[in-house]
Amino acid sequence: MMTCLIIDDNLIARATLSQLASQVKDLTVICEYCSAIEAYNHLQAESIDLLFLDIEMPEMTGLELTKSLRNNGTVVIFSTSKKEYAAEAFELNVADYLVKPVSPVRFLQAVNKAREIIASKKEELQVKNDEFIFVRDSNITRRIKFSDILYAEAMGDYVKFFTPAKTYAIHGTLKGAEEKLPSANFIRVHRSYIIALDKIDTLQDGGLVIKGQYLPVADAYRKALNSRMNVF
Repeated sequence: MMTCLIIDDNLIARATLSQLASQVKDLTVICEYCSAIEAYNHLQAESIDLLFLDIEMPEMTGLELTKSLRNNGTVVIFSTSKKEYAAEAFELNVADYLVKPVSPVRFLQAVNKAREIIASKKEELQVKNDEFIFVRDSNITRRIKFSDILYAEAMGDYVKFFTPAKTYAIHGTLKGAEEKLPSANFIRVHRSYIIALDKIDTLQDGGLVIKGQYLPVADAYRKALNSRMNVF
């Protein structure tokens, strides 16, 4: 589902775009504005996927509003009666430039472009959030999400990565694993263990418990662990 705002100081233009948008199943008009400043204030309080935006408006133009939103991820489709702004508009990486009166076919073409951009942005965000490590397990290189790792344990010349579904035995050192795992999420608690901070269930008896498994915490690492967990 895509959310959108319609911003135009012309009532008929807003009504036309609203009627066209109502025919697109995955497009929801959250609000209509006759002022770019009002829309700007809305966007400070709520994330919106798409703007249908006029260019020539009093106080703040559509171009000025678009420039103010460059880093917030909102996709813009200009809808204007003037063709001469097209070059400047596309320099702002807008999805499309509709010249009034807007036909249903051109409207749908613009929405399709915006849909592809929005889907691409969401996919990029998903990849960013699902960070991972590649490990070589039984001659097969596998991808493990950081968010799935409970803890890692040194076992001689191997490191075991424990996840809820499976344990992976990897040839290597715990120090090497420590360098690969993000320090914001993982911490070493013993010469033989690195744990995921958000997977700790309890601290007890000189150690900690993750998914029912007791793991020792060495004195040398206890202060750092307590600090990271805000223990006092």
